[in-house]
Amino acid sequence: MRTGEPLPAVGQVLAALATGLWHWSTATGQVTVDAEAARLLGLPAQPTTLTEARVRARLHPVDWNEITGVIQLAVAEGTLAEVRIRVMDDRGRIIRVVRSRSKPTFDREKRAYELIGTLQEVTEPAPGTPAGRRAVTGDWRRSREAFLLDAGRALAEARSTEEVLRVAAGLSMPGFSPDGLAVFGVDGDRLTIIGHHGQQDGDEGPFTQMAVDTDYPAAEVVRSGRAVYLSSPEQYKERYPLTWPLAQHFGRRSWAFLPLVVAGRTMGAWMAAFSYPVAFTPDERSVLTTVARMLAQALSRAGVAESERELTDGLQRSMLPTLIPRIPGMSVAARYIPTGGGLQVGGDWYDMIPLPSGRFALVIGDVQGHDVRAAGLMGQLRTALRAYASEGHRPDAVLSRASRFLHGISVAADDDLADLRFATCLYVEADPATGALDIARAGHPDPAIRMADGTVLKRHTAGGLPLGIDPDADYPTTRVHLEPGETLLICTDGLIETGGHDLDTGWLRIHTTLEEHKGDLEELADALVQAVHGPTSYYTTGPLVDRREDDIALLLLSREDGDGGPGATVAARPPVRRTMMTVAQAEPERIGVARQQLRELLHDWATPDQVDSAVLLLSEMLTNVLVHTDTDALFSAEVLGEPGDRRLRVEVTDASDDLPHKRRPGELASSGRGLMLVELLADAWGVDPRGEGKSTWVELAERYDPPDP
Repeated sequence: MRTGEPLPAVGQVLAALATGLWHWSTATGQVTVDAEAARLLGLPAQPTTLTEARVRARLHPVDWNEITGVIQLAVAEGTLAEVRIRVMDDRGRIIRVVRSRSKPTFDREKRAYELIGTLQEVTEPAPGTPAGRRAVTGDWRRSREAFLLDAGRALAEARSTEEVLRVAAGLSMPGFSPDGLAVFGVDGDRLTIIGHHGQQDGDEGPFTQMAVDTDYPAAEVVRSGRAVYLSSPEQYKERYPLTWPLAQHFGRRSWAFLPLVVAGRTMGAWMAAFSYPVAFTPDERSVLTTVARMLAQALSRAGVAESERELTDGLQRSMLPTLIPRIPGMSVAARYIPTGGGLQVGGDWYDMIPLPSGRFALVIGDVQGHDVRAAGLMGQLRTALRAYASEGHRPDAVLSRASRFLHGISVAADDDLADLRFATCLYVEADPATGALDIARAGHPDPAIRMADGTVLKRHTAGGLPLGIDPDADYPTTRVHLEPGETLLICTDGLIETGGHDLDTGWLRIHTTLEEHKGDLEELADALVQAVHGPTSYYTTGPLVDRREDDIALLLLSREDGDGGPGATVAARPPVRRTMMTVAQAEPERIGVARQQLRELLHDWATPDQVDSAVLLLSEMLTNVLVHTDTDALFSAEVLGEPGDRRLRVEVTDASDDLPHKRRPGELASSGRGLMLVELLADAWGVDPRGEGKSTWVELAERYDPPDP
């Protein structure tokens, strides 16, 4: 070529150098090759587009597995990916060795690799020689580092022995990969097979319970703690003539037996067997040794974790009761989900206790802490609660005695007052005949009720300190009536806070599940657990606390309506919903709770202004009782009718005979306008004298405001 003439095309230059071009996109799964690259792959010499599966069929399987690691490392380092590949024909014979050089890129949106590279034939060293086994890749050390990083990450993430063995079976080592694996353990003076891969089921029989002093490579590794490398069948037969017949029929050509050492103790052996000769160069031995160390650590961690999980689950579940199989007119469902991992033995529990009166009690609680001591205290406290309840004590007396009991055993068990344990608890005494629920609460989350039409209310109940803090604490009782078709939920804070939620955001999540569920009681229990443990529950974590795991215990109690079968939450929902609570003279702050409860009752009311009016009227009536009488106020609200034609009735009852009177306050008066507001805002109102006391009531008819023009 003379100076000044144009340069030949790139394709012409590459063709003259017997170098082919190829393009691979993992997004489409297609590989495009020019004529020379097609020829080097053993295909007709013409440009073509191939699928990944067809290209993979032309390459040695070891080399294909190795390509992925080299590409990932090249992308991470921003360098070229260089690899030597053995091309095979349709019969699996190697026809040539080619070298590929490419510049890979990674598309984060498509999560796919894009590669453009070259192929060029190279001379392959003789198989089995050090030169031939130095590396199939162009850069052994980079390929080895990529493999070890991936293997270490995969083994570290394995949580069980089964997962560890599955990861070990899928390892593709740089330049050489075993097609047979076995992991040996030690039980006394015998070898055991923990797991194997690449052999048929039952092939492990002769090696199971083999004596450690047997003339067998794995036994020698366990005895000496040193690796054994056998590069050929002749070497195996010469060194272990007695056990060679056991290995002969597998048809392997090379073997590596390496010790599995943890904390200086040989816990077993790992066998890697190859169907082709392996020289076991220093680099190859280094890789095998590193994998054996990681495998030993992974198996040790998995074994400890499995033992802890078995101990935790066994201890926890042995303390959980069985539910009463059948309660006339009512159904019960329960769930317990232990915390994940390690000796995180929780103190959550639930119980169902038949009472001498013919009623039954539901108990749920949570002992402080996640350890063996918490589980032990939980078992003792559950037994004490069952004993006190079986004696016929009322809910407040049961919790008072239980608090004194827990305080006593905590002080006796530990002189360090800073380590005293407490427990939250909710005790419900239920009457199946009437649906009456007497509830006593010790620092536990309030219960919730799902009404017959799907409306969900959190029932604010009176309560005392958690059990074990004050041996003389009092626990007031709140009575709630469970109407036909309604369902009571009591749970531990694990159900509310799992996934990083606080009590407020967690309750909103549970509220949604309760309100939208349409199935029976057992399905509702599963739905509540799935809502906090399902794959989507961790995408929207709470804003105030870190994500954490806790035990979950929940109980559902449903009162069946006339048409409902066992476990049915509701069959034909009546168009009525009601709520009731007491506001004591000494608890004016409960006016706010009553207002919130009324808002929840009117969650689907058509006109927000009417909801505000109803809340204001309730505040006026309750405040009037607390200010102008010396009695407590009983608030009740009821919604009757179908949506669009509903009527709200709110009553406030007190024990005073003094009737309210209209007043004409001056401009500067600070009171006296309550009845004026009632007349202005209510559709109807009145005061009904009772035998003792009176009842003040207001009614509002649902109306729809026309949309703005």
